[in-house]
Amino acid sequence: MKKVAVILSGCGFLDGAEITEAISTLIAIGQNGADYEVFAPNKDVEETNHLTQKPTGQKRNVLQEAARIARGEIQSLEQLKAENFDALAFPGGFGAALHLCDFGKKGSGGQIDPQVARIVKEFSDSRKPIAAICIAPAIMALALGKKGINVTIGDDAGTASELEKTGAKHQNCAVEKYVVDHGNKVITTPAYMYGSAKPHQIFAGVSGAIAELIKMA
Repeated sequence: MKKVAVILSGCGFLDGAEITEAISTLIAIGQNGADYEVFAPNKDVEETNHLTQKPTGQKRNVLQEAARIARGEIQSLEQLKAENFDALAFPGGFGAALHLCDFGKKGSGGQIDPQVARIVKEFSDSRKPIAAICIAPAIMALALGKKGINVTIGDDAGTASELEKTGAKHQNCAVEKYVVDHGNKVITTPAYMYGSAKPHQIFAGVSGAIAELIKMA
């Protein structure tokens, strides 16, 4: 049975992993006959009130927050080694652009979390496929932009042009669809980059991307 490593960035669309995308990813992995393990960075970050969309002044731990989605079955990023897996998946949510890299604040000038950078390099170097959802393709652009990687974040021109400053190429894509870069073994789908998308549309795009990921693995 193929195994997929899933990296979450917390829990909650403004300051963590987008729950609908994360659950869609886990369900799709199982539907495609594969298994998964969940990982997250062990770091404290600013909490956002999702009703007001303002900071609360409180801190939350990303690993503990992501454990809510993973039902406690989760490990820190340090435990993740590409040799133990066939593929890698990054659900989005703004946490991916805040806690896994800082694209959310610095755009194309951003840096990737050192553990995330190590993990992406391990999977890329060993020719194992990676799926990135929503804003998470920014991680792929920061890591692999110099290779001219082909990604999508939907049709947001501002974000797309920022991605392309890394050397990545952007392809517009509908929410139910996904983009495959066969050469670099990277699959991306826009999900909640379309803010008005419905959960069933998110699931269509994510499950298509994950099916392609498992096939490519």
